[in-house]
Amino acid sequence: MAKDKVSMPQSTGGLIRYFDEYKSTLQMKPGLIIVLVVVVIIISIILHTYGKTMLGLP
Repeated sequence: MAKDKVSMPQSTGGLIRYFDEYKSTLQMKPGLIIVLVVVVIIISIILHTYGKTMLGLP
């Protein structure tokens, strides 16, 4: 009796490694991203709290 078996390629099994295919010209360290996010959060809090008075809005 024949067995119903699905055979896949032995080397990758359908997995693709995308990081080998694309290299970005813009390289940033993770610490810089965290600092930028914290700065944006602080600016957002300051504008939410004091924004109307800073911009002269009623």
